[in-house]
Parts: sequence; C-alpha cells; structure tokens
Amino acid sequence: MPNLEKHAADGRNSQVLPKVPVPPLKQTLDTYLKCVQLLVKEEQFKKTKAIVEKFGAPGGVGEVLQKKLVEQREKTINWVYDYWLEDMYLNNRLALPVNSSPAMVFPKQPFRDRKDALRFAARLISGVLEYKALIDKRALPVDFARGQLAGTPLCMEQYYRLFTSYRYPGLKTDTLRVNMNAASKAPEHMIVACKNQFFVLDVVANSKQLSEMEILVQLEKIVKMSENSKDGFPPFGILTSDGRTEWARAREALTKDQVNRESLGLIENCLGVLCLDEPCSLQPSDTNRALMMLHGGGGEKNGANRWYDKSMQFIVGMDGICGVVCEHSPFEGIVMVQCSEHLIKYIKGNPPEMVKSSSIRELPPPKRLQWKSDHQIQALIEAAGNRLQRLVNNLDMDVFTFKAYGKEYIKKQKVSPDAFIQVAMQLAFFKCRGRLVSTYESASTRRFQEGRVDNIRSATPEALAFVKSMTDERDTFPDSEKIKRLKDAINAQTNYTIAAISGMGIDNHLLGLLRIAKELNMEKPEIFSDESYVTSNHFILSTSQVPTTEEMFCCYGPVVPNGYGACYNPQSDHIIFCVSSFWEDTETSSAVFVTALNEGLLEIRELCNRSSAAVTKPADSSQRASHPPKSGK
Repeated sequence: MPNLEKHAADGRNSQVLPKVPVPPLKQTLDTYLKCVQLLVKEEQFKKTKAIVEKFGAPGGVGEVLQKKLVEQREKTINWVYDYWLEDMYLNNRLALPVNSSPAMVFPKQPFRDRKDALRFAARLISGVLEYKALIDKRALPVDFARGQLAGTPLCMEQYYRLFTSYRYPGLKTDTLRVNMNAASKAPEHMIVACKNQFFVLDVVANSKQLSEMEILVQLEKIVKMSENSKDGFPPFGILTSDGRTEWARAREALTKDQVNRESLGLIENCLGVLCLDEPCSLQPSDTNRALMMLHGGGGEKNGANRWYDKSMQFIVGMDGICGVVCEHSPFEGIVMVQCSEHLIKYIKGNPPEMVKSSSIRELPPPKRLQWKSDHQIQALIEAAGNRLQRLVNNLDMDVFTFKAYGKEYIKKQKVSPDAFIQVAMQLAFFKCRGRLVSTYESASTRRFQEGRVDNIRSATPEALAFVKSMTDERDTFPDSEKIKRLKDAINAQTNYTIAAISGMGIDNHLLGLLRIAKELNMEKPEIFSDESYVTSNHFILSTSQVPTTEEMFCCYGPVVPNGYGACYNPQSDHIIFCVSSFWEDTETSSAVFVTALNEGLLEIRELCNRSSAAVTKPADSSQRASHPPKSGK
C-alpha cells in the first residue's frame, strides 16, 4: 500500500486520515454530568445539572456554539488543534522542567572514564542524524494503532517536529515555531552544553556529514574548551528553567545586545541540544536518575546545563546517568519513545568505528557561544536559579517496579492491561484519601489528521463502586460481587478509552465550545464558570501509559500543586511506575501512593485468582461482550 504511506506521511495535505469529529452536544453533556457527579457534593451537582440542562436546551447557547464548531471543522484540518495547544501548553505560565517537560530515562551506562562517555555521546549524535535523515526523507514507516481499535494508521505529523521546533517564551502566551520548510535551509548544527557553557557543534563540514569519530574529536575539544574557566560566562541556560513570563522578560533584556541575539539565534535554530553532565554524586537508583533527567539537580548540579525551550535535549552524564528531556508542546510521549528506542538500538547495534587517523578530517574547532551580561541580567540569572532550586527541593519522586506480575497475567484475565492498571490506580488513590478525584489519562487521537490527545476520565462511577467494595471495612461484599464490579469498572474504562481515541471524548469538545464563545465575544457561558467545571479540570491524578520495548522508562511531574503524576510502563512480567508529587503539599506522598498501589495490585490479583478457582467453567466470554457500552457512547 505505497499510496497510503505517501499520504499519511505528507501530513498537511493528507486526504487519507479523517478529520477529527465534533461529538454530538447531548452526548458530551450527558457524559460530563456522569463524570462530575462523583467529584462534587450533592448540592453542587444539583446546581451543575440545572446549568448544563439550560446550556444544552433547544435553541440555547450550547446549540449556537455547537453549530459554529461544526462550521469550524469544515474550514480547518483539525478544529481543536490550536485551542488544545494553547490551553495545554502555550498559555501555561509554569516553568517547563518538572511541570511540563517529560523525560526518558536510559539504563545507567557503564562508563569507565570520560572518553567512554564521549564515545557514547558521539554514537548518540550519529544515531540522531540517522533518524533525522529518515524523517527528512519521509521514510519512517507509518505507525499503526495498538491496543484498542488496533491496526488503524496514525498521523505521522508529530515526527516532523522532533528536530525542527522551538518554543519561544512570551509574556502572556508562548509561541511554538516549527521550521517545516525545505530541507536545504535545515540547521546543520547541534548545541553542546558542558559545564554550563554552550558550544556550536557543526554536524556537516564541506557539505559532508561528520563521521562518529569526527564528532568524538569535536566533543573532546569542547570538553577541553569548557575547562578554561577564564573564558566562561554566567550560567545562561538556567533562565530557560524559569516561569515562562519571567523567562520572556529576561529574554527581552538579553536581546537588546547583538552578541546575545546571535547566540540565541544559534540555539533557536539548532537540531537539538546535547548536555554533557558532570557526575551528580548520587546513587544511580531509578528514582535519582529520573530526578536528574527532570531538573538536573538545580544550579548546584546540572540544572543550568540545559536549554529547556528546545524540543530535544539528549543528556549524557559522565557518571552514566543518561536520557532525553523533551519540550512537550510539539509532540506526544510516544514520538519521544520511538526516537529514543531507535537511538538505543543504534548505539547497541553499531560497534564503535575504528578509523585510521588519516581519514579524520582537520575540522575547525567548535565555537563557544558568547554572551553579554550586566547587573540586571546577573540578577535575573540568580533569581531563576533560586526558583529552580525551590522546584528541585519540592519534587517528591518514587520510581517503583511492581514485580508480582505484568501485562501477560492481566491479558489472561481477558481484559485490557491499560484499563486494569487505571482501575488499580483508582483503588490506590481511594486507599490514600477515601474518595476519587478528577483523573487525566492521555488518549491519542492520531487516527485523525494532526491528532494529538484527548482525556480519558478514569474516575468513573463504576470504578467508585469497585473500590468501595474492595475497601469496605465490614467486608460485606462477596467475591462474586467484587469481581462483577471489577469487570464493570474495566469495561467502563475501556469504553471511555474507545470513545476518546475515536474523537468522542468530552474535554476537547468542551474546550472548543468555550473558545468559540470567546471568539464570538459572548459572555462566558455559566457551565464554564461553574465550580464543577473548575473541579473537573483540576487533575489531581495525571496519568499516562508510556510502554517501551527497550529498557528505559518515562517520568514527569504533577500538573497541580496537590496532585500526583503517575506514568507507567507495563512489561510482560512487571510494571514500572513513576509516581511524583510535591513535598510542599502535606496531603500527597509518593511513597504512600506507591505502597497503596502495590497493595491494590496484589489484592486485585488475589480476587481474580480466588474467582477463577471458584469458577471451574470460565464464564462465556460472549456474554461479557454483550454488556451495553458504558460511558462516552
């Protein structure tokens, strides 16, 4: 099917993938009520129900907005794309590290010395150049959906932004610039950060790409140059770790000087950033490696040896702590995973080049970026460093490998591993807090042109019924009732997942209606200023499944001050969970959540094992399939 590949790969003018739909208004409003009912008190819910009914009434505001949204769909490739990008990322004023940028953590590398680390870095860059060449040729094979509704071709547009994107800070909103034009003007340099200094590494010389050996020679020169402290500059990279408005102000101050403008231009137009980190003097546990990827340990360690606005930062620590940090606005985690897996395979599969020194070209030394500073800029750097340190001190991270079973055991229960794990996380949260809260699970909408994500709301009435039966102190529920509730909860979760990936989720739809009202200069409809809407969009549990085939894992921070970030990676016989929260919030604790998760997963297995032992003849699976679909349908 060469034709499909060509179209799917051409993204913007692709006629093969459908446009993302606008869900029916009544369906979204009904699902919305079902979702918020368990999040708010009864009195508040009554109020919300009346507001929603008024909004959705025939001839009401909702119908007017819906009609406009349907017209918008006709005129655009993806009606929600810009609304979502601004709401999710560009309008967000929080610092990128921890709050927004996810990280991929590689296995600890067994470097014997600095030369080993630089060899690894050189091979990594060669792998990046190979992957970029595939993207430029549009030669990446098309991704096909796995899991629910498997086999559908997916939009490849996000891959073309991996090395061509840059997020500019703005006073009120950021700008994502993607340089999609002709490859002839493509950047041919990477930026290398070393000892908080920045260097230009040209990856092409005399229109020939550098060999791995040549890259290594250049990296060795960079390390040598970085050790000459009299040429050093203040740690400008730390400015990019600040709140977006603060960084925008600092960037305005920087760009008054031509020297700074030129240095910024070189960073803003690079392929990616390679961060050569100093040893961080911490145990290389999974948790510590995750922390080093997310924030670099602050200014004291490697936190200033970064440039957070660039979409891909490859981190190679001299102590073997390595990984990738991504600016999240151009693409989703799966694209970062695919790129990272390609790199790990490349590094493993290519023996180091043994090259005769005669075949290494005499290359000009790499350029150190120059900066002009003054008292104001020094003060801004110091303030940014203090704020980053606060963020570092506040992050409570616990990377936990659950070893009792993995997705193979879950599949034997004839249920979706993802839905099963989501229900287990609801149980864990309920064990900690005695209630369920607004939960976000990202659902890919890449089945559609330029699709990104919508939200699977995992805190369902069915999940609540199940967790109550599991935590009932009087133990009034027989196993048969518990297992029925477990299956109902997993079915509800699966049905919501199918709805969300099919473009029938409620979050993007409601956001679209809100934004259309704004564009029409209407007064903000009451549904959006209602307390229930605010509560439902405060995601105390922010979750994402990021599976890998190579040995690595993804992590990120919570999205609200009193919340948890919970990223999980199901493997055949174990599951890796990265749970994050903030120390400053006394109600959250990553260790407490992990303990509850471990307990819950073991209890669910015991329940499944007891039930299958009790049922000599397995329940007819066709019966289960005939359950009416639950939410989102």
